Amino acid sequence: MPSYTVTVATGSQWFAGTDDYIYITLVGTEGCSERTLLDKPLYNDFERGAVDSYDVTVGENLGDIELVKLEKNKYWVQDDWYCKYITVKTPHGDYVEFPCFRWLVDEKEVILRDGRARLPKDDKTRQAKQHRSKELEYRRKTYRWTEWQPGWPMSIDAKAHKELPRDIQFDSEKGVDFILNYSKAIENLCVNQFMHMFQSSWSDFADFERIFVRIKNTISEYVMEHWKEDFMFGYQFLNGCNPVMIQKCTKLPEKFPVTHNMVADCLERDMTLEEEIAAGNIYIADYELMDEISPNSTDPCTSQYLAAPICLLYNNCQNKILPLAIQLSQSPGEDSPIFLPSDDQYDWMLAKIWVRSSDFHIHQTITHLLRTHLVSEVFGVAMFRQLPAVHPAFKLLVPHIRFTIAINTKAREQLICEFGIFDKANGTGGGGHVEMIKKAMKTMTFRSLCFPDSIKARGMDDPEGLPYYYYRDDGYKVWDAIKSFVSDVVDIYYPTDDTVQEDEEIQAFVKDACSFGMQDLDCCEFPKSLKTREELKEYLTVVIFTASAHHAAVNFGQYDWCSWIPNAPPTMRKPPPTKKGVVNVKFIIESLPDRGRSCWHLGAVWALSQFQENELFLGMYPDEHFIEKRVKDAMEAFRKRLAEITRVIKTRNEGKKLPYYYFSPDRVPNSVAV
Repeated sequence: MPSYTVTVATGSQWFAGTDDYIYITLVGTEGCSERTLLDKPLYNDFERGAVDSYDVTVGENLGDIELVKLEKNKYWVQDDWYCKYITVKTPHGDYVEFPCFRWLVDEKEVILRDGRARLPKDDKTRQAKQHRSKELEYRRKTYRWTEWQPGWPMSIDAKAHKELPRDIQFDSEKGVDFILNYSKAIENLCVNQFMHMFQSSWSDFADFERIFVRIKNTISEYVMEHWKEDFMFGYQFLNGCNPVMIQKCTKLPEKFPVTHNMVADCLERDMTLEEEIAAGNIYIADYELMDEISPNSTDPCTSQYLAAPICLLYNNCQNKILPLAIQLSQSPGEDSPIFLPSDDQYDWMLAKIWVRSSDFHIHQTITHLLRTHLVSEVFGVAMFRQLPAVHPAFKLLVPHIRFTIAINTKAREQLICEFGIFDKANGTGGGGHVEMIKKAMKTMTFRSLCFPDSIKARGMDDPEGLPYYYYRDDGYKVWDAIKSFVSDVVDIYYPTDDTVQEDEEIQAFVKDACSFGMQDLDCCEFPKSLKTREELKEYLTVVIFTASAHHAAVNFGQYDWCSWIPNAPPTMRKPPPTKKGVVNVKFIIESLPDRGRSCWHLGAVWALSQFQENELFLGMYPDEHFIEKRVKDAMEAFRKRLAEITRVIKTRNEGKKLPYYYFSPDRVPNSVAV
């Protein structure tokens, strides 16, 4: 009688093994095996990390094995099992791989296709088509859209991490518990003695070092020493935590009436301000989105304030970006003076601090939360709803959605919810952050997620005019590497543009992301269909780049740039000054966060800057969803290109006091998971 050898791999993560009964059924083109219990006498089957082999005997040859059905039945108590893959050796000696990478929970069955990626048109048999259809039907019932806040991108319908499908939960929820991690961070940073000292101001700037001394690193220490300097202020617009606000100024806005006489002493080229603008040497950062956002009012004992400043910047003869003028509101007038470098040092210092505080809010809520976390969740939910596991785009994208929906759900549960951690230290807590995202959604577009387009739209694409914009230069390299890899994979499965147009699943994925995920907002201009291979390549590149490289670039520098509190105040306790000449050191210290909020902030930026345990970085694909050699060759070429980018960045950074490494592929996780 013919015999098939079945090899079963159990995952190596915590609690992956099981003591439950595991049954298998092989489904071929010419018949099915009996439902067979996989069990060896006197052997502990399916232990964590184990690879076990079993013989399945059949009455006659089954033909080509199309499907493998796995079932788990309770032995004593329900014991979830994580199956990595099944390999079937046929009686003829051929091997067929069935990737799984899924949890079997309760007593539900899982039916697997072999590892070859297929478009809908490639499925010819009734069995294959039916399996594809049933998988998507089940997924759409499991991965449901919901609106967490009006005007926000849609998210998964789950109120808590434990309500998520098991396949997308964290291996250990404890490891991503925000309250636990923040508390641990505060303890590790030895700042617990200040934790509950709300309303208690620091004595002076040096006093902030009491919560800083234990945790210095190269960049954060340099920031602490140089944060008052105009050079350091300007440098952060290029290579700090939020290097997306600066844009070329082609004309001064009427709401910001800076004159040549105001800034003449700061201009170095013997040109008027208007001539400097025409020459492309003037830049602007406008925090208009912060206008009329409600400040945090959750603590009746502490008033908190926000501002919507505008900052004019100058690219001097040494190609350093320096501030020229700052207005702390969107409406010029007697109560909204334009602060200048020639003003009293404390007036100028406080004006810059207000810009840094507003920049922090935009960074945390828009650049980081909205444009990486929430957008990646939209792509992730749409992917699970519309792309079956056998689809090449699913296999390509799923490593880049790993834990994203879980971390966002946890954030909605503990971090950004009402009375969450965000309310404790942030000036936009208590609802301001909700208003900000709703407002930002009205101007966010799909093209702004395409990295080269976003750089060009801000007029920041000239490497000769701005030679030290490492965010741009490194981002280009990584974008090109990802797009090259995506192109190699797309070309394997889509020989023509017609193949793209005829793929109803990829079209449904794109439409779902726009019509449901982005709520079909006309302003967002997310595509509802794709007509060419080039459009598909760009779309998939956006998904991967957003979830991996861009999230890394705006997330993992938070401790570097924001741990020195005066450089990135999470809240301000006095309103912006409306006149010059009234500010002194005491006024500034009383404006900055109190001791308790400083400690919560420090714990937050430290925790958010840490990589996950067993982090998978860009190019690492230990779960082999693809089995085709051509794709594996493309992956290897991708890894080589990433290694070269890492080498180039490392060489450039040698000896620099302010190294820029946030786009370095060896520091870019595959997905948004923190």
